[in-house]
Amino acid sequence: MTIMILLALSMVAAAMTTTEAAAASFSIELIHRDSPKSPFYNQSATLLDRSRAAIYRSAHQARRIAARAQRKGGITPFDAVSRVVPDSFEYLMELRVGTPPFSILAIADTGSDLIWANCVPCTKCYKQTAPYFDPGKSSSYRTLPCQSNLCKALAHRPCTGGSSCEYHYEYDDGSKIDGVLSTEDLTFDSSAGSPLAFSNIAFGCNSQSSGVFSRRAGGLAGLSGSPISLVSQIVPSLDKRYFSYCLVPMSDAQASSKVIFGSTGVVAGSKVTTPMTVEDSLFVLRLEEIIVDGAGSVPVPPSAPGLKTGNIIIDSGTTLNYLPTAVLSSLEQEVSRVVSLPKATDPDRLLPLCFTVTGEPDRQKLPFITFKFAGEASVRLSPTSMFMQEAHQVVCLAVADSGSDTPILGYLAQQNIHVGYDLDISAVSFASADCTKL
Repeated sequence: MTIMILLALSMVAAAMTTTEAAAASFSIELIHRDSPKSPFYNQSATLLDRSRAAIYRSAHQARRIAARAQRKGGITPFDAVSRVVPDSFEYLMELRVGTPPFSILAIADTGSDLIWANCVPCTKCYKQTAPYFDPGKSSSYRTLPCQSNLCKALAHRPCTGGSSCEYHYEYDDGSKIDGVLSTEDLTFDSSAGSPLAFSNIAFGCNSQSSGVFSRRAGGLAGLSGSPISLVSQIVPSLDKRYFSYCLVPMSDAQASSKVIFGSTGVVAGSKVTTPMTVEDSLFVLRLEEIIVDGAGSVPVPPSAPGLKTGNIIIDSGTTLNYLPTAVLSSLEQEVSRVVSLPKATDPDRLLPLCFTVTGEPDRQKLPFITFKFAGEASVRLSPTSMFMQEAHQVVCLAVADSGSDTPILGYLAQQNIHVGYDLDISAVSFASADCTKL
């Protein structure tokens, strides 16, 4: 899911450890990488600059997800477990690890499983601006043995017998990490100023790391459906196995998105719900039809490359939507039927359908588009969520060709929608919302 986020927590419950957390829900402020609150903020970048950069990151993320979804039964020693390219993230997260808590700025990655940080002495780690985490100074740090259940959740663990649980991750761009899987306490701040601590969370302590990791990030927080992800480890200890998020529009750089864990995050009001499955830690839905206001509908094949139980992945870390070639071609035809604007060309040739838009009256000619999922779950998407500016006076349909790869519902289509994941009934709910006010 890989939007970049800096997490600042706002609690709706009193401070407690995970053993006391049965009555708790809490929310996390999500700050996009292009927000002024982010250390990656570029003051000189325009909205167009940010949009084009997001499109490039989206293309990288889509290829990673496709590679992961289609890798069935082919894991070999030292094979990649998480198919993320570190520079393609969309959000950052602040984690406070250990006892006493040590602050780590981590990449938030919905397509990755492991939570990790560079640890002392880490003589072969990439150079970062912040200090490394020192497990020797944490009273709650414990290494895990090879035979532990958490270690077995890793796709590959190059260790035997009673030795420590070692891991090796290799990313698509050649970046690598090596370390030991351990458990640690994670602490978040409440709005009341009191801490919320989760104990015995699986945590990777890197002894080596290399590649294109940013100097401004000191780790990664996996938010996938894997048993060792941050989501999977925290949610079961709350009052409900549920989490949701609400993503503010990309154009609103001052507002923050939010992810909510527990019952407070349940999507309410006028909502639709569709079944969800988890494949290779990715959240999978079944898209049945796409409807263009004022035109016709486009049926979607029930199966897709790399998937067994559905035909599209929902991911908050991929900017664009990706659809099969035939579906995208039909969607282009239906959109073209109702948009009376001159056709334009994407200068980067990444998006196939673009129009010349000279002002707000032209933007009002762009249609609403509805994605209909299984269970009669129709999600009506505004032009803001389905079209994006790609060049001066050029606006493009924010959908790219997935080709032979796995289709993806990206985060642009999820803007100003409260999206909830009910892990008890394996379902996703959608409701229109003003995410700046949630």
